[in-house]
Amino acid sequence: MNILQIIAKKRDKQELSKQEIDYFIQQYTKGIIPDYQMASLLMAIFLNGMSKREITDLTLAMAYSGEVLDLSSLGKIIVDKHSTGGVGDKVSLILLPLVASLGVPVAKMSGRGLGFTGGTVDKLESIPGYQTDISIDQFKQNVKDIGISMISQTMNLAPADKKMYRLRDSISCVESIPLIASSIMSKKIASGAQKIVLDVTVGDGAFMKTIERARELAHEMIEIGKLANRETVCVLTSMEQPLGYAIGNQLEVIEAVECLQGNMPEDVKQVVLSLGSEMLKLSGLGDDLRQNKDKLWQAIQEGKAYEKFLTMVSTQGGDISYLQNSNQLIKAKYMCPVISKESGFVQAIPAEQIGKITCALGAGRIQKEDQIDPSVGIVLHKKIGDYVEKGEVLATIHANQLSSAKQAEKDLRNTYQLGKERKQIDDVIEII
Repeated sequence: MNILQIIAKKRDKQELSKQEIDYFIQQYTKGIIPDYQMASLLMAIFLNGMSKREITDLTLAMAYSGEVLDLSSLGKIIVDKHSTGGVGDKVSLILLPLVASLGVPVAKMSGRGLGFTGGTVDKLESIPGYQTDISIDQFKQNVKDIGISMISQTMNLAPADKKMYRLRDSISCVESIPLIASSIMSKKIASGAQKIVLDVTVGDGAFMKTIERARELAHEMIEIGKLANRETVCVLTSMEQPLGYAIGNQLEVIEAVECLQGNMPEDVKQVVLSLGSEMLKLSGLGDDLRQNKDKLWQAIQEGKAYEKFLTMVSTQGGDISYLQNSNQLIKAKYMCPVISKESGFVQAIPAEQIGKITCALGAGRIQKEDQIDPSVGIVLHKKIGDYVEKGEVLATIHANQLSSAKQAEKDLRNTYQLGKERKQIDDVIEII
């Protein structure tokens, strides 16, 4: 058995055996198989797909490529949440402290940005001092002591996925159901969650562009969950336009803090409360989803969620003074308004294009070695359904290079689509 035979087999649309999948995962994790050969295999999987059995075997091989956490000692049901990614998606920063404030233990292992989508770890690391790479022992202790910890993937938890995750991004192999499903579920299995709520984003700014593809991915992950004895619920949410108003790491943290203080955009609110109500249900804290949403909103209004977020950040080395007064954060050098040249209702703001513009400013990665600029990004002022007068500001660009700011301004103005009719979209589409 060797990697060349495995690549050729998948290139020729043949099914890989469990032994072959275990082999290439183990050898790649150890560094014996180099990136260029794994890239070839990932491209073959991207183009030719995998059977349900292959996807399950791949998920379990990645999950058990390192340590698998046992969080049963915490004495409570651990419910994890994960998103398939989007533009402006700061939901984890809001939702997880929120459910933790109501007694749901949160042990969250997150990823970095992929392609035009942002990553929770990049956002957390834009908070001065916040440590996402703490030890597993400290991770578990934090969950026990304060009820929440959010970290990056460590080398001991699903290390195969950590290597493959960044490689996929650099070779344009992100939008693949087998690779997305196995990546997400391997992390959930390895991180010790007994039950899982998945936010499957749908639309222009998601990897699943259609409702049919989103349902396919959701059902795939639910099946993996059943096999691994992890009850899994999928909530399909819209990513036709960016979620909330801020896109960019530091800007999204600032917006998340505002949300935790009760100033929450309606689209963010609907997604957070829908996911949160499912998490409370899986935790055994209430079967009535409407009542669960009321509990969550009350925790926001009473400041419990905000305080839990500050406690988590402080516990992991972050300086909460920057959250209490965001003016202390180092701002981008240039802030350029994007002025509308016409009047009308906003019909569309293609989220993928917004994500790519933001990535070009330095908020995302083109290559896996690229460094993130935490201060750059875009703040939208008008969204789908809003009326715009000629001369009004559509958005503000935060940039550290004047040339990239000017290019972003031009691209962003062209991205907005205006018309005579008011358009509305559903933020929460379906629960599976």
